[in-house]
Amino acid sequence: MFSTNDAEIVPETTFASQDKLPKLPVPPLEDTCRRYLGALEGLQDPEEHARTKEVVKEFLEKEGPEIQQKLIDWAKTQDSYIEEFWYESYLSHSDPVVLALNPFFVLENDPTPNRGSQLPRAASLITASLGFIHDLRAKILEPDFVRSTPLDMDQYTRLFGAARIPTDASCRMEVNSNSHHIVVLRRGQFYWFDVLDSEDRPLLTEREIIRHLQAIIDDASTLSTKDVAQRAVGVLSTENRKIWSKLRSTISSDKHNASCLEIVDRALFIVCLDDGPPMKDDLPQLCSNFLCGTYGLEDGVQVGTCTNRWYDKLQIIICSDGAAGINFEHTGVDGHTVLRYAADMFTECLMLLARSINPSAPTLFHAQLSPYAKSYKPPRNAKQNVPEMEPIDTTPKKLEWNLTSELRVGIRFAETRISDLICQNDCQALEFKGYGKNFITRHGFSPDAFVQMALQAAYFGLYGRIECVYEPAMTKAFLHGRTEAIRSVQPESIEFTKTFYSEAPASEKAAALRKACERHVKLTKECSQGLGQDRHLYALYCLLQRERRDGSDKPLPAIFSDPGWVVLNTSILSTSNCGNPALRLFGFGPVAAAGFGIGYIIKDDGLSICASSKHLQTRRFLDTLQGFLLDVQRSIIHLHRAANERPSPFVDHSGVLRDARTGRPINGCVLDDDEEDEIALPGYSFFGSGDVEKIIGQRKRAEQPYSHIGKLCLALTHALAHVYDR
Repeated sequence: MFSTNDAEIVPETTFASQDKLPKLPVPPLEDTCRRYLGALEGLQDPEEHARTKEVVKEFLEKEGPEIQQKLIDWAKTQDSYIEEFWYESYLSHSDPVVLALNPFFVLENDPTPNRGSQLPRAASLITASLGFIHDLRAKILEPDFVRSTPLDMDQYTRLFGAARIPTDASCRMEVNSNSHHIVVLRRGQFYWFDVLDSEDRPLLTEREIIRHLQAIIDDASTLSTKDVAQRAVGVLSTENRKIWSKLRSTISSDKHNASCLEIVDRALFIVCLDDGPPMKDDLPQLCSNFLCGTYGLEDGVQVGTCTNRWYDKLQIIICSDGAAGINFEHTGVDGHTVLRYAADMFTECLMLLARSINPSAPTLFHAQLSPYAKSYKPPRNAKQNVPEMEPIDTTPKKLEWNLTSELRVGIRFAETRISDLICQNDCQALEFKGYGKNFITRHGFSPDAFVQMALQAAYFGLYGRIECVYEPAMTKAFLHGRTEAIRSVQPESIEFTKTFYSEAPASEKAAALRKACERHVKLTKECSQGLGQDRHLYALYCLLQRERRDGSDKPLPAIFSDPGWVVLNTSILSTSNCGNPALRLFGFGPVAAAGFGIGYIIKDDGLSICASSKHLQTRRFLDTLQGFLLDVQRSIIHLHRAANERPSPFVDHSGVLRDARTGRPINGCVLDDDEEDEIALPGYSFFGSGDVEKIIGQRKRAEQPYSHIGKLCLALTHALAHVYDR
């Protein structure tokens, strides 16, 4: 709910630092090539790496300096040398954005039972979002800082009222900075109503929003399952972008449909009210619901939530049991930006609860209820001669699409296509409760580096090979900054993996882990300063490709056709750390067909990890990761105890048993630390997995040419099972 008191005067601060931000630097070409080779060293065999070194040397001696100078000159005319190429890359993507581009956040559950059900939860999230939008547009939203360093705020202008529009050639981004309405989806049906006035002040209280949402639910419930499936226009946004472009043109050819489409495109955001079964306690289903929607059939008709989405915009999704989260179009905004919005929205919901109890309680935002709202009441100290405002109509309205046979067929096949994609995708989650940030930092490790090493070790433990890993580093300390790629596989991380799976003592394994983490911390810092290799080389590549499109007959330098370029741009483990106490889970789809998409949140006393893949052992990967985390915890604890071992007590001249450190008398027995409970490990211990140094660096699974010969001995199989069970 919003206060109707006179708005306080708040200085404009949101974009105060924009004109002071430095530009993203173009790194020296020699440094970039050195980093490039370092990132590839552990991903290639010696012969492959030698060939890559040769093409890199050739690039530095021949074409490289000339195109580097062109990039430097280009950068002088741009806010960011990578920005235009970044948008081209995202907007030229022709596959469906669902599963491929759009990430998701799952918010923590609402702590109050009476506000945690679907409609109160949705109303509070909408109300909090409107407060955020008001302050953003009024330029009084607190700007982002990392310590005392201001961050770029430009991405927030593309968070609301933005839409990805498919065209024949690619896609384009449209942003309507004057939008004042939201669109609500229920059972695939579209409804809309105004929520802000012309000065971006809210028009509705939480109670009124609940009534609006209830009316929408009641109306949508009148349709049969078959009618819902046939009218689920939103499923078209899951299509291949070129197919979706043609279908949009068909929709827009009808004047009424074009108006409906414009209402959707210009909306502040989409609210998806799902009607599926409860999901809070079913983590795989919960993650799938926010990533791509759920799949379910009744008499051959799709009844899952996959038809209740519009993936070209920011979506707030609320499940039937009140579980809530966000799915967002990634082109214009990065995870850090949406995370700030999600965290502020969640915080404001808690503060709104406090205000419902105590009207004088503070809130996070400064929005005041609009005088054009039906429930507006002038403050007591208002002048008596001020005329009453005519209320703005906020009645929910349903969008009725004129569906031609072509559109009905398009909806049908778009649904079967997304259904196939959902069935091909496996999304699993691990809420690890063993330890988190507090334990990791207490023992001197960087939490993010620690998790990165865990992911590499777990992947090797499952597949016996090392693959390319991607992690984004935020570069928002620069004007229009986005991210740089941290290539986590480095010589130090490989040495750690090799040591960890050897018979080396625990002290050597811990030392190797510490060295690998320290290298990752340094690498992350360099990337955050714009000193990586991926964005720089990609910008050079894009400039060369532009020249070729413009008629240049110069061949592409060998560095961009070398197998190493493909290896580094195929992220088998695409990872991202996006943590905040407001989030329960965070994830996205894999970017490589044979890879995993891994989003993780590092909490004080736990880790939340969501992994997705296509036809891989996603659950087993997370179980392997959990085994590593417990194994390394046991090793660290034992090393810590050994380094801080309690000196043996002594008996003084009078026969009293005393503590060796304090000299105090000891009553009863002194417990040995080793008598404390051991940490239970699932399955087998990684430290007992033997010497696997010989297979480090092997990128293909060893062949077993005779595995199909001979009859399986069931007795032996059972015997071995008992051995592993022990």
